[in-house]
Amino acid sequence: MGEKYLFEKPLTEAVIIKRNSQFTMDVAYQGEILRCHCPATTRIGDIDVKGVSCLISSSDDPKRKLRYTVEAVSCDEPEVENKNWIGINLILSNRLVEFLLETHQLDAMVSNYDSIRREVTLGISKLDFLVGNTYLEVKSPLTTLNVKYGTHIKTKKVTPFSSTDRFQKHIRELAGSLKSHERAILLTVNQYMPTEMRPHLRSTHYAEVSQTMKEALNAGIETWNINLKFMPDGAELISLTETSKETKNY
Repeated sequence: MGEKYLFEKPLTEAVIIKRNSQFTMDVAYQGEILRCHCPATTRIGDIDVKGVSCLISSSDDPKRKLRYTVEAVSCDEPEVENKNWIGINLILSNRLVEFLLETHQLDAMVSNYDSIRREVTLGISKLDFLVGNTYLEVKSPLTTLNVKYGTHIKTKKVTPFSSTDRFQKHIRELAGSLKSHERAILLTVNQYMPTEMRPHLRSTHYAEVSQTMKEALNAGIETWNINLKFMPDGAELISLTETSKETKNY
């Protein structure tokens, strides 16, 4: 295990009452109902979040509309003591990757760099990182949760994801960067520990996305995956794996 990423303040466990919209949830905490910001604007797997345990953070910033944010959920039964938390704050993924790069915990993937730059423009896209001369794009998919569901979890019918334009644009720009840069990597960040593989619902543009990925992989793009253990006080790297061969066969 490498160095652990620590939150400024430990997160607090609560229970989700309902998801009001893309952006807010109501949660129960110590007899109160708190209106919280939801940082995951897409669906969270195929689960009905009512009654699901969550971790919330609080902010003292007076400019914020909502003081609390739901940072993670768990599909484990509420009585489980050490839950497998699933981080849902996608902005946090980039902070975690930056920390892991700074502490050289991803050297098996990229090493020998003297600079880490965020939000780098490439063509018509803005990519997440330029690490030395390697472009790095981060994604944190939540539409499929590869975890075991507790008996209390209720699922709902979901529709295929259709918004793939931004993803394809970034993949094409990454592939194009190989003309003048050494490497380009698409990094999948799971802010949780996968425990059970679940069927992946293909997007409505699956054939087009698949073709874009095959062309990018043939051009030399690499795909990697990291799994993290998400805890109330922070997160730590559990595994780092190259998945280029599996992606090419997808």
